[in-house]
Amino acid sequence: MSHDTRLARLLHVLVHMHLRGGTTSSGTLAQMLHTNEVVVRRTMAALRTAGMVTSTGGRNGGWALARGLDTITARDVYEAIAPGAVFAIGPAHDNPACPVERAANQIVADSLREGEKALLQRLGATLLSDFAAQIVAR
Repeated sequence: MSHDTRLARLLHVLVHMHLRGGTTSSGTLAQMLHTNEVVVRRTMAALRTAGMVTSTGGRNGGWALARGLDTITARDVYEAIAPGAVFAIGPAHDNPACPVERAANQIVADSLREGEKALLQRLGATLLSDFAAQIVAR
């Protein structure tokens, strides 16, 4: 099973863009992420829609931060990419009439809700400027 790596990749990209300053081309971002420019443009479009980045076309075009990293949390980025389920596990629906299955599903559903709540709290408490400062300090 593969993981959805967009959040980690976009956090990576935004901090690089901050550290580089100015405009960064889709080609440069594609090299950083070991992917192609079309994937970069498609993924970055979600951040543009959320008002985190701007884009300009043409030879000297590219992507630029529209907001300072001190105003963007990891949760903002997470919500911008509109991921599906946070976790790959979920309740079963093989035999809804079975009381054992219903009880097992309740344990799974409750645990998933608690896990997602904890994840979103942690992401919401993480400013990208703090993340960037950790990188610079190293």
